[in-house]
Parts: sequence; structure tokens; C-alpha cells
Amino acid sequence: MDHSPGAFIGLLLAPLIMGCLAEAAGGSQPVAAAVAVVEGPAPPPRPLNVLIDSLRLDPKTIRFHVDKSEREFRVLVNDSLLKTYPCVLGEKPVGDKFHQGDRKTPEGTFTFRSKRVHDSWHKFIWVDYPNAESWKRYNERKAQGLIPAGKDIGGEIGIHGVPDGYDHWIDAGQDWTWGCIALRNADVDEIYPYIRPEKTMMVIEP
Repeated sequence: MDHSPGAFIGLLLAPLIMGCLAEAAGGSQPVAAAVAVVEGPAPPPRPLNVLIDSLRLDPKTIRFHVDKSEREFRVLVNDSLLKTYPCVLGEKPVGDKFHQGDRKTPEGTFTFRSKRVHDSWHKFIWVDYPNAESWKRYNERKAQGLIPAGKDIGGEIGIHGVPDGYDHWIDAGQDWTWGCIALRNADVDEIYPYIRPEKTMMVIEP
């Protein structure tokens, strides 16, 4: 039941409103009056650790999925979606990463190499790029003449936050990284404990 002040006042005034309307109609016909109930704000989303604990999930089964076109970072347990966070990508978000300096976010299936607190970016979770899949694509593209001369495959791709007080860089939805995936700092904090280097999986799709 709604216990907000607006709802309570509406219930108190309902008989008076109906009585006035009935009197105006001559009192001979029943008059139906609709009372608007003012609903309060939606509750904030529950933290990831609370969801995991309340559902009695095994944290080791957590994996991640990044939908580049939707700018969504999704947390899954097995095949069930648990929580979604907004994210931003490399400055050139469309397409797979070809080489160092193209400022694209790589696509494929990855694990993580390590994670650490970062002086500038709050926390940094190092993605396992390039991996075997990445090297295979790079060599194929190089053979096809799609990689400029002198350009290597690149690296240092990760998930990270923003400088303190700059979460609006994520909320604005404007891609600005050099290929990394950026989240709001509180969102990085939520996923950080569940990153198991060399074990936790992440899929990045177009």
C-alpha cells in the first residue's frame, strides 16, 4: 500500500469531492470520482553483492557481456541476466580493434590478466587482449593488407572507472577512451570483487 503523504491526503479528500459532485448533480445520480494516487520514486537498484547473496548464487559462475551497440555492460550468471550497467567505449566504437592506435574496443571472448587500484582511473581491470583469437584475426587481416605498415596489434585494454567526480562522462553516453571499457566508479566497485584473473569470462559483441 502507498503510504506517501499525497496518497493519504487523496484518501481524506475523496468523500468530500464525491459529495460536492453529487450535490452539483442534484443528488439524484451517483457520481464516480477518480482519486489520483501519487506514487513515490522507484527504489534504487540493489547492489550486485546483495543480489548474489539474496539469490544464493555462486560468484564463480559470474561472467560478463558487453553489448557495444547498446553501450551496456551486463552481468550474467550462467545464461541469466543479473544486472546491467551503462558503459562507454573507444572513440571509434564501431567494428573490431585492428591495430594499436585505432581507438577501437576489441571484440571477442576474453578473460582478465590482473586488476588493481588506479591513481587516475579509480580501478583498472586488465583484459586479456590480445589473446589467441585476437592474434589470429590480426594475422589474417595483415595478410589481406588491412593492417597499415608498422602497426602492431596493440594492448593495455581494460575496464576502468573515471576521475573522482566525473561519472557524468559515462552518463553522457559519449565514447572517449582509447579502446577500453569505462564504467561509473561505483559500478566498477561492484564488479571488481568478482573478477578472477584468468578465470572470469567476458564476451564483447558489436
